[in-house]
Amino acid sequence: MIVITGAAGFIGSCLISKLNSEGYTDLVLVDDFSKTEKLPNYENKKYKELVDRKHLFTWLLSNNFDIDFVFHLGARTDTTEFNKAIFDELNERYSEKIWICCAQYGIPLVYASSAATYGMGEHGYVDDSSLIPLLKPLNPYGESKNNFDNWVLTREEEPPFWAGVKFFNVYGPNEYHKGRMASVIYHAHKQIQETSAMNLFRSHNPNYKDGMQLRDFIYVKDVINILFFMMQTQTKSGIYNVGTGKARAFLHLVQATFKAMGRKENINFIDTPLDIRDKYQYFTEADMRKLRAIGYTKEFTSLEDGVQEYVQKYLEEGKRY
Repeated sequence: MIVITGAAGFIGSCLISKLNSEGYTDLVLVDDFSKTEKLPNYENKKYKELVDRKHLFTWLLSNNFDIDFVFHLGARTDTTEFNKAIFDELNERYSEKIWICCAQYGIPLVYASSAATYGMGEHGYVDDSSLIPLLKPLNPYGESKNNFDNWVLTREEEPPFWAGVKFFNVYGPNEYHKGRMASVIYHAHKQIQETSAMNLFRSHNPNYKDGMQLRDFIYVKDVINILFFMMQTQTKSGIYNVGTGKARAFLHLVQATFKAMGRKENINFIDTPLDIRDKYQYFTEADMRKLRAIGYTKEFTSLEDGVQEYVQKYLEEGKRY
């Protein structure tokens, strides 16, 4: 059996589709299934069992001997939430318990970290474990992810294979439920539909023109290919970046969205709010050499191709993957 936490969410539900397409149906989905807005993400997929996240550890006591792999993708991901206690419970203590169970029962584990751990990028965006204690995330969400990464690196007892994956800016189908935390492409599509225009933050940094702030945007189908590769190969335990290694501008992303929608470009620039201006990132780009070094060779979907598929195949028709 393969256990997936956060299975009803964005990346988790896309991973189920990938596993189903590869012939895996003996899947145990773990989440808070009371959130009915997530139901379309998993209702038509093939799986063995649903387990409420609150009951996971009791369930593991009786079923650990049948588990081949755990993907721990469940987390509180709201970067605007500042109640640290929520992150302490859901992102740290819950993750620690999963790690301890996987180590005790001998189950390989991949867990979700985040590029939010890199903060302003003072130390670059290299997935070097020796740098992790030096990182300074900008919000409690990033802090919780970095705290768990640091905790993992101090453990003597480990799963037989483990990988922490630092997701950069992931976009793609099945994020309808995420609200304000959905990708820029999702929001651009919605805003263009409603107003025939799109607002982007003006640059307040003389080194960047308006709209040329850069992010490493990665299509969710590339993300799940990496997760599947890690499960199959289990080559070398460690913490890995999951991005494309190629930063792209918000302007190019929005232009690609207009094009995919067949709409005339109408892009306006507005001031970045004062309360986030001093912490606004103008550049993120994953260093992908570490993943390549363990044998991952697939090319990443270009921003233009990813946006076109996401918009035309999913957003325009309200479909899931």
